[in-house]
Amino acid sequence: MIKNTLKVFKIIALIILTWFLGHSALIIYDGLSDSGKNAELAVILGNKVNEDGTLSKRLEMRLKTGVQLFKSGRVKRILVSGGLGKEGFYEGDKMKTFLVAHAVPDSVIIVDNLGNNTRASVENTLALRKQMPFNSLIVVSQYFHVSRTKKLFRDKGFKNVSSASPDYFEWRDIYAIIREFPAYYTQ
Repeated sequence: MIKNTLKVFKIIALIILTWFLGHSALIIYDGLSDSGKNAELAVILGNKVNEDGTLSKRLEMRLKTGVQLFKSGRVKRILVSGGLGKEGFYEGDKMKTFLVAHAVPDSVIIVDNLGNNTRASVENTLALRKQMPFNSLIVVSQYFHVSRTKKLFRDKGFKNVSSASPDYFEWRDIYAIIREFPAYYTQ
């Protein structure tokens, strides 16, 4: 009986491990792939603002990707979405300041300071369609995060969504890839 239980446990563990590895490979591939599509809107997801008000390297690199998308003509407008961090700064406001300092016109930047998580950023973005119609967008975030974000947009009925991610990698990405596995299926 115990021998059979261990065998079943090993099979289940192998299935879960295979599922995790396959899922992780797909989100990494998806996140590192940029189809080169144009869109009406780039949605840059927020990240940590440091205690001194400077941007984390992750956030800075996301914004530089957004600047490149705008300057190359791939997007017409940029939405920056983030919340109030524990450091006391609204991510959206700090992101807009960075974009303006890098020659993105104030008039094409929309700030969402209520994007406290990925789901809120998606919902807030789609709520803007009533006052500012758009039919295509490019999600800008770390490579491991874009598949889930695109899925959330598609789950809300918005299909024309692609992604771009910065060429920026950290050791903490390993943790983030592991975290994305359950988040993808539960959010």
